[in-house]
Amino acid sequence: MQPDTTAYVQWFRQSSPYINAHRGKTFVIMLEGDAIEHENFPTVVQDIALLNSLGVQLVLVHGARPQIDAALQLLNIESRFHNDLRITDAAALNAVKAAVGMVKADVESRLSVGLPNSPMHGARIRVVSGNFVTAKPLGVIDGVDFQHTGEVRRIEHQAIAELLAQRNIVLLSSAGYSPAGDMFNLAVEDVAQHAAVSLRADKLIILGRHAGLLDADGNTLEDLTCLDLEQLLPGLKGEPRNHADAALKAVRKGVPRVHLLSYAEDGALLQELFTRAGHGTLISQNAYDQLRAARSDDVAGILELLRPLEEQGILVRRSRELLESEIHRFYVIERDGMITACAALYPYSDDQAELACVAVHSDYRGTNRGAQLLEQIEQEARRRQYKQLFVLTTRTAHWFIEHGFVAGSVSELPQERQHLYNWQRNSKVFFKSL
Repeated sequence: MQPDTTAYVQWFRQSSPYINAHRGKTFVIMLEGDAIEHENFPTVVQDIALLNSLGVQLVLVHGARPQIDAALQLLNIESRFHNDLRITDAAALNAVKAAVGMVKADVESRLSVGLPNSPMHGARIRVVSGNFVTAKPLGVIDGVDFQHTGEVRRIEHQAIAELLAQRNIVLLSSAGYSPAGDMFNLAVEDVAQHAAVSLRADKLIILGRHAGLLDADGNTLEDLTCLDLEQLLPGLKGEPRNHADAALKAVRKGVPRVHLLSYAEDGALLQELFTRAGHGTLISQNAYDQLRAARSDDVAGILELLRPLEEQGILVRRSRELLESEIHRFYVIERDGMITACAALYPYSDDQAELACVAVHSDYRGTNRGAQLLEQIEQEARRRQYKQLFVLTTRTAHWFIEHGFVAGSVSELPQERQHLYNWQRNSKVFFKSL
């Protein structure tokens, strides 16, 4: 018996717009040192190889914090920190060199795998590393001399871009060099953020322990604007704070999107990049979901959204011609070119207007899209000085009641709307004063 591959085929088809969109784009992927030691790291490498094979230009930036800790312990050197930054003296610098070198070799060896019957068979990935990061000393802060702990001064972005154009993966470490030849220990977030900005990368992807940023209840915050993130920052500590701070700086300096993902969750990278639902936290300058007035080129997307609800009898069927003539009455929420929700406002008198055609895609129910559209419709109705909204529904009465509508009768509708009432559908009528 042949296995059922329907779900796989559907997923592959739905991923094709993202494959096309990502081809030729530049992604900077940051890997914590913990990620490289995690049991899921081999599958992360496989997913990175897949991105490379799909034509994505990749810069990998790796950290080495746990490896440096282990090297210091082996050398019997105490780890010293100030403001969560490691103080790197001459003795600690030897441990940094050893740890960074080992991590670099480990990453390169894993990306070189190409054995038959392995997921990376035939990949033939070329990994290039070098002195692409110019650093300077962090100096003295609060009276503490950080010595060989530094910060990024410059990224050799032109040299990196030339290597990417030749289909190499460029590997950067959390170390940099001064023009005098001194080596400095750098924060991996600092290198990743500067690399993404200097290269004008399309995405910065930060892989950490958690599946993005979490709210007070432990749920993942899926989409955040810079303003949202600024408000969250004071309450964050440790890794989430470091990652959020790097993300905010990158977006503020022109990187369109930053993704915070978990290296521990199998397939998180592919889910985030090749599905609309995504995985983890997306940070952008503006909201990922765009709520706006509908345009004529949205007709096909709205029809596709409405079709399942019309087939179930939840909504009255609309023809393409009718929708084209009424498109100016609609508002939509769009995500990556897909219409995920819509609603319309139909005036019937100087005082009353109908809220109609409220629809949310099945994959996005429970995501507050309906409430956002209702708020938009109410704002527009108030702007036009209507005093009351009404809605007819057969299946979602409870939702409208929860949002302030009260039950009424057909006789309370405007005369014109009463004449259009379909008694076979027997829709319930609800009103909301504005």
